[in-house]
Amino acid sequence: MAKTLYMMRHGETLFNRLKKIQGACDSPLTPKGIADAQRVGAYFQAQGITFDHAYSSTQERASDTLELVTKQPYERLKGIKEWKFGVFEGESEVLNPKPDPVRRSHGDFFCQYGGESDLQVQERVVKTLTAVMARPNHQQVLAVSHGGASFMFLRQWLSMDEIEQQGIVLHNCAVIKYQYDAGRFTFEKIINLAATDKN
Repeated sequence: MAKTLYMMRHGETLFNRLKKIQGACDSPLTPKGIADAQRVGAYFQAQGITFDHAYSSTQERASDTLELVTKQPYERLKGIKEWKFGVFEGESEVLNPKPDPVRRSHGDFFCQYGGESDLQVQERVVKTLTAVMARPNHQQVLAVSHGGASFMFLRQWLSMDEIEQQGIVLHNCAVIKYQYDAGRFTFEKIINLAATDKN
């Protein structure tokens, strides 16, 4: 029987607002980030969507977001942390390299600066969430993660062409709904309640 995963990006943070590369470092949610997370929680409640289990990244911006969405107990998972950008963290986003034209990603650029490659991020997030969904009594799960980690997870299941054709953009507090069955996730839809957000 198919299970359901709701994978959510954290709310807007100070670094998002200041256009700084965040990665494995952290910054607090802004008032907008708090309000948007509460809006997602109200949406789930209005739709009658409940979770038998909830998870967040070990980073504070993700756990703070989850606590604004639901009051239920949750577990923190290192495997869904944000992409590590090494020495680029805390620096301006203008320093980000242009994506590789073939892979349409940063590839292994950040490895030489103490960070991770796109495929390393993808592998750990896929491994972690597959293990989570394979657990007993995990029929409807919420996982709060990050923009880069969520995007690389999505890239495992959809091509860049499909992502662009469907106009999928991971704004802060975006929620992607997946169906999970026998080790595979299927994209169902994206919920962008904070779509005016430019980060």
